[in-house]
Amino acid sequence: MIITREVEDMTCVAKGAGVAKHENAAIPEEGLWVHAKEIKDISGFTHGIGWCAPQQGACKLSLNVKGGIIQEALVETIGCSGMTHSAAMASEILPGKTVLEALNTDLVCDAINTAMRELFLQIVYGRSQSAFSEDGLSIGAGLEDLGKGLRSQVGTMYGTLQKGVRYLEMAEGYVTRMALDENNEVIGYEFVSLGKMTDFIKKGMEPNEAYKKAQGHYGRFTEEQGAVRFIDPRKE
Repeated sequence: MIITREVEDMTCVAKGAGVAKHENAAIPEEGLWVHAKEIKDISGFTHGIGWCAPQQGACKLSLNVKGGIIQEALVETIGCSGMTHSAAMASEILPGKTVLEALNTDLVCDAINTAMRELFLQIVYGRSQSAFSEDGLSIGAGLEDLGKGLRSQVGTMYGTLQKGVRYLEMAEGYVTRMALDENNEVIGYEFVSLGKMTDFIKKGMEPNEAYKKAQGHYGRFTEEQGAVRFIDPRKE
């Protein structure tokens, strides 16, 4: 390395015997306290949320890291059709890379790159979901995050001052009808679980029967419970 003349001419001052050897702070990782000094010292299951430059789309990235190597990747996106294709690439690219490599890998989409950055900050500071779980979470924990239907939990709501609120998609599924009381206030909703319906059809069930079997409702949805009117949130 090159040292400037000004530094070279300086008097050498010795480091203190105790303070200068102070170790970096330990972080919680998979039930242990670890003094992380190298990439291989990083382990954990955690998440990062990212957004693209025009802020038209967002990504939730979940990684399961063992010994600095990404073993499992879950990429969930919303708001941008192109981002889904980038997510397909990212889910293939990320496993097998170190967290440092992944931080400097072009994942095509701004939102996914930003999610990787935010996830990196979480995991290297010990803010992981598995920080206090002995041996961490098993490979496959990402799928467990999705639930039985292996579908992302999505909420889509729309409202205007003139016409009020419309529930379009809840965690349970695609909203087909909203129940209103005598004051035209929302008191419940009906939904169809698209994942369940698709599984029924794959097993040979007729589509109409599968549709009915995958239906459910939440809140006060019957006339006995105070529902006066039912509306299709996409048409009425």
